[in-house]
Amino acid sequence: MWQLAEQAAYATALVIASLLLGMAGYHFTGGLPWIDAFENAAMLLGGMGPVGVVTSGAGKIFAGLFALYAGLVFLVITALMLAPVFHHVLHRFHWEASERK
Repeated sequence: MWQLAEQAAYATALVIASLLLGMAGYHFTGGLPWIDAFENAAMLLGGMGPVGVVTSGAGKIFAGLFALYAGLVFLVITALMLAPVFHHVLHRFHWEASERK
């Protein structure tokens, strides 16, 4: 199951990069302190939604774009983690593509 460990490493790297991107965006465009920027980014990436109030126009645009991005990251991480499992199940039950004549 080394493929699952490799996919988990990719997913972890994606989460860390996304968290850093979100923190920087909330801090520099939204004017939030670093700890609040971390909380907002982590909550969005976890699917819970933002908790801090962003008042600047640039911060609101970033918050909206990051919310869309976080939803896509959730789907990508789910696919990364489930692909090796589905692949193993297909091999386990010998479900292979057959050629049609």
